[in-house]
Amino acid sequence: MRKLTARILAAGLSLSPLPLWAQDIAYPPTERGPVSETQFGVAVADPYRWLENDVRGDAAVKAWVDAQNRVTQAYLATLPKRDAIKARLTELWNFERFSTPSKHGGRYFFTRNSGLQNQSPVYVQDGPDAAPRMLIDPNIWAKDGATALGGSAVSDDGRLMAYAIQDGGSDWRTVKLLDVDSGRTLGDEIKWVKFSGLSWAGDGSGFYYSRFPEPKGGAEFQSLNTNQAVYFHRVGTPQSADALVYSTPDRPALNHRAEVSEGGRWLVITSSQGTDDRYEMVVKDLSDPAARPRVLFAGLQHSWTLVGANGSVLTFVTDKDAPRYRIVTVDAAAAKPVVREIVAEARGTVDAASIVGDELIVTYLEDAKSAVRRFATDGRPKGELTLPGIGSVSGFSGKPGDPESFYSFSSFNVPATVYRYDASTGRSSVFKAPKLPFDGGDYQVEQRFYASKDGTKVPMFVVHKKGLDLSKGAPTLLYAYGGFNASMTPGFSVPRLDWMEMGGVFVLANIRGGGEYGKAWHDGGRLLNKQNVFDDFIAAGEYLIAQGITTKAKLAVQGGSNGGLLVGAVVNQRPDLFAAALPAVGVMDMLRYNRFTAGRYWVDDYGDPAKEADFANLRRYSPYHNIAGGPGRAYPAILATTADTDDRVVPGHSFKYAAALQAADIGDKPHLIRIETRAGHGSGKPTDKQIEETADLWAFIGYHTGLTHP
Repeated sequence: MRKLTARILAAGLSLSPLPLWAQDIAYPPTERGPVSETQFGVAVADPYRWLENDVRGDAAVKAWVDAQNRVTQAYLATLPKRDAIKARLTELWNFERFSTPSKHGGRYFFTRNSGLQNQSPVYVQDGPDAAPRMLIDPNIWAKDGATALGGSAVSDDGRLMAYAIQDGGSDWRTVKLLDVDSGRTLGDEIKWVKFSGLSWAGDGSGFYYSRFPEPKGGAEFQSLNTNQAVYFHRVGTPQSADALVYSTPDRPALNHRAEVSEGGRWLVITSSQGTDDRYEMVVKDLSDPAARPRVLFAGLQHSWTLVGANGSVLTFVTDKDAPRYRIVTVDAAAAKPVVREIVAEARGTVDAASIVGDELIVTYLEDAKSAVRRFATDGRPKGELTLPGIGSVSGFSGKPGDPESFYSFSSFNVPATVYRYDASTGRSSVFKAPKLPFDGGDYQVEQRFYASKDGTKVPMFVVHKKGLDLSKGAPTLLYAYGGFNASMTPGFSVPRLDWMEMGGVFVLANIRGGGEYGKAWHDGGRLLNKQNVFDDFIAAGEYLIAQGITTKAKLAVQGGSNGGLLVGAVVNQRPDLFAAALPAVGVMDMLRYNRFTAGRYWVDDYGDPAKEADFANLRRYSPYHNIAGGPGRAYPAILATTADTDDRVVPGHSFKYAAALQAADIGDKPHLIRIETRAGHGSGKPTDKQIEETADLWAFIGYHTGLTHP
């Protein structure tokens, strides 16, 4: 087995890697298998395929995981100031946080975390001046805090709440019902729910949800998810009595999500085949017991998101004839529904829209930051909502006729502040503002633009403490995602604040593949254009170095999920550019990714390995298949992270990647993997696990980038 020498500082005030003493680390041995498959005339070796097996059912994989964790934790324990970083993270995390309220039957529902609670309890406030009372406390569900609230929906009259339970970070949900008046949990229980909304019938008699067939025993964390269907659950009945509402057994790859329109008349079912925003839509008139679902939009060609309803007229956000989206209406009762535009495509990209009172509130992304504009429901402009600065806005749930709504604003140095919005006056007022153990005014938020390899201008946000000395470059953490039409916007993160408080720079690059500039930006970074994503990220690092913000010896990179793929790919392509890398829950085997759980959905972004052109493209950048060592080729320090119950990107991706790194001749820096237990892809991770993990990550990259101010 290969050994590495890590120079570790045992004591003192510096995180810089001074050669005071050395420790030899022996990686655990990993058996290499003879697996090799020929695809399109190319032999593809996969010596670590056995690591794809579920850790819960394979003793050999479990032993490998335990051995890797022992080595990783032993190394991390030697890093200087790791305990001090954890202590400060705990202090910074300890402030009261609220979600944006939703209003049902005159009641306000929201979550509140007192600071260090592992999960955020749900509260209800029976009126604007009433005292909040706790409805659900997920912290009592599991001793380790790893059972979380995985979503909820309240009936229109505010009497009943359907809530989903997520255990150990899994995507699977179990749905239960709560009586809001008494706070009592009812006997209803719905299982095998995943990738589903919960939407109540207008009369509160029950709700619509989506589920998959029950997986075969032991396969729930790895088997492909197909044949999703929409059901209706009537309150007080067993799940076995739930009525099948919509399914497509002849098209098992379709997912279906049901939503009841405002007023309760229309059931809108949105169907998709992958992660791309291309939908089919059927509607059912719930006012007519004999009505059957009928197609409103066919063909999986465009994005359609329901905004609201007025009688038979439905309002949607769509990218049909508008790559940056527009607002349209459709008469669902018409024999031949016609799309009518009410708000045209603009320079900014539509991020969300809602109807509040007699207004249409539209949130745009303009150069990856939020702007909010008001319109009459017929599309007449009514002005722009003034925001506190560069940041992100979410919320604005509301109802026609009720002018009250709530939204939150956050930025890199501003945790979410909740505002009450009055559509009748157009004014906002603070509803809940956190009391902070730090001063956000101490930090500088700047947006810059840089040129990628092909000349494309890409935005980035550069954030650090005011007055930070950049004369010699500073330890810098560069983050991006670059996929699935997901927009990365300014938002608050305790870990990032801690990194900056220690003297680091945080940079968010809005690379192609995301949705910041609409369809063209997404298309520019997917399928055969995926290399643009890596080029954009590499160019971001080169720009930061050229501008004197950092140096190669002080630059760390981080990304999760698709961003983990990003980090794995760019490290293979430019190992000389980075000092340290943190690929999290990454998609690392691009030739087999679509064989597990939700992986089949990602063909929209990555391509199909069963097609020759896609196979060739995927093989060119697949992190697992492109680790290249040899004399003079040194990789940065790498700490990969995953979790044993990640059923979104199965942990076998990261297991195989880590084994390949450790077997390669890629230099003496550590190449380790940290495997969390009772955790999944990230959602629902308890606060204490987040603090522990962040302390490990920051100690690791701090040491390898020379961070000197813990």
